[in-house]
Amino acid sequence: MRILLITICALLAAPLCASAQPSEPTTSKAVLVTGASSGIGRKITEHLAEDGYFVYATARKEEDLKALGAIKNVQPLRLDVTQPADIAAAVDAVTKGGRGLYGLVNNAGVATFGTIATMRMEEFDLTMKVNVYGPVMMIKAFTPLIVAEKGRIVNIGSPSGITDGGGPDIAAYVMSKHAIEGLTDSLVLQLGPLGVQVSAVEPGAYRSDMDRNMLARLTEDEKANMLKVWGPPDPMMFPEPDEVAIAVKQALSEPNPKRRYLAIPRNAKDRINSRLPERLVRYQMKQLVRWNEGHAYTLDRETLIKMLDEALADSRPRTQ
Repeated sequence: MRILLITICALLAAPLCASAQPSEPTTSKAVLVTGASSGIGRKITEHLAEDGYFVYATARKEEDLKALGAIKNVQPLRLDVTQPADIAAAVDAVTKGGRGLYGLVNNAGVATFGTIATMRMEEFDLTMKVNVYGPVMMIKAFTPLIVAEKGRIVNIGSPSGITDGGGPDIAAYVMSKHAIEGLTDSLVLQLGPLGVQVSAVEPGAYRSDMDRNMLARLTEDEKANMLKVWGPPDPMMFPEPDEVAIAVKQALSEPNPKRRYLAIPRNAKDRINSRLPERLVRYQMKQLVRWNEGHAYTLDRETLIKMLDEALADSRPRTQ
């Protein structure tokens, strides 16, 4: 019960765009970002490099690696997070680079369309391999380097992993992002005693190639069904993910980083983003009621309010 209250407290205090705190110097600190070819990963890479981090930016395609290599303070690495051989090669390259590794940003991700009944298992497998197995294998491989630096791990989650999801037709994606929430919480317990800080950044709807990449994999029937349910995808209706990059920088640099950063466009006008913060908090409160109701040990309203006040006592204030 207290864990759920603390989660609610964190969401109540979470800003739409993460607040600035005094940060640690970034000069010469090395950070590896997966899925850096476009969208959120590319924006994270650009922001970190501009702030003085040395960024190992990973991608799979030659043209993307070439483009990343043109950015100052960036070294591109060919990496598919589903391939153990690629991960081993990346560890070797970072080790030989001699900079150590202060931060790992697990950003690479895919989405797919379909309910459990209609989704092809190939799509389910791909989603789990990229979104769940990928971060786990990356963390397992790079933890010794990060522990040596007493560094940071940042997992890119999603509000879909905190609430009841974004609808019935993205079942695999929702499952994978719920897994990232559990992974993050477990890593805090595993790596905290070793001096490693772990956070999750939860982006709202931002411009990315995820839907376009998904469409390229779907069959014609699957595309038709998706378009019927969602309508034509229009990534231009969403803003560039600068707020996500800002939240990642804060997770990497704040002396006491938050467990979770909610990254929502500051002046969100679209329906998805504008309603998201309140929806997240309301969902967590309903979860609290469900956990508490109908037991011999059910807590009364006065006790719940007292517990919430205690949880809020150490929360960060509202930002402008």
